[in-house]
This record gives sequence, structure tokens and C-alpha cells, in this order.
Amino acid sequence: MWRIVGNFVILKPKQTKYLLMRFIGTVDAKVDQKGRVFVPALFRRSLRGEEAERLIMRKDIFENCLVIYPESVWNERLTELHGRLSVWNREQQRMFRQFVADVEWLTLDSNGRILLPKRYLRMAGIEQDVTFIGMDSTIEIWAKGAHEAENGMPELGDALQSVME
Repeated sequence: MWRIVGNFVILKPKQTKYLLMRFIGTVDAKVDQKGRVFVPALFRRSLRGEEAERLIMRKDIFENCLVIYPESVWNERLTELHGRLSVWNREQQRMFRQFVADVEWLTLDSNGRILLPKRYLRMAGIEQDVTFIGMDSTIEIWAKGAHEAENGMPELGDALQSVME
């Protein structure tokens, strides 16, 4: 967004709630027999600070991991996706339906755990040991060791340079 003030153009960054909610870092954890896992304290602090106790989880569309969205982030991304699709295009409606149909609502319990349904554990190849990865506004859950095997970038510096130039 922008506005003109005198001879100046003032640029105003888009204000979003989830820009304040940043998840960074990597933490290993264990899933118990019932499918419960402690959300790392580092991430829980961000969630509770924003009062975003409702979470949405779905299988990632590109990688073999689960993605947790705070509700505000999910709503914003869903609105953006829906805005780019036509309700009169059958293929786009099928794509949207598939995207929203396979989600799970999660709630942190009083101990800071979430329950990962068995079918999601199977989808991501998770047995017991997991790795949480903060991805800025979302949190990924990987089977321990799987993210290193799937994300073998040749050289991070070179990849970032090509994107940022």
C-alpha cells in the first residue's frame, strides 16, 4: 500500500498479525503411544503470546512432513489462495477442495501437547522421533532425520544468492 504526502510517496507495509509470530529453530521430540507430542517451549511461547491456541495441521503439499498453522496464518493463506481461484473453474475448485478437506484442527492441552492423528503420522512416515522446524509463520513436523535426507541443497549460500539477486 502507498499514499502520496506532498511530494513524497509513503510506502506502508502490509500489516498482518502473523508477521509478529515467528517460529525459527529446530527441536527434536518424541511422539508417545497415543500420538501426543510436546510442542517445543520456544514455539509455545510465540503461540501463547499471540493467543493463537487454535492450530490447523495438514500434510505439506511439497514435502513429506506435517505443517502446523496458527489459525490467523491459516486464514490469511486460505483467503489468498481462494482469491486467486475462480469459483467457476472446475479444476480450481477441485484443487481448493482437496487443499481444505484434508486438515485437522489441533489444540494445545494444558501440558503443551498436541495430538497427532494416526493417519497423519502415517502420511509423514513418523513413528516416534520427530523434528520440529520453525518456518517463520508455520511449524513443520518431520520424521527425525527425514528432513536432512529430503532437503539436500547443494550449497545454501549459492541458492540464496540466486534468489536474492
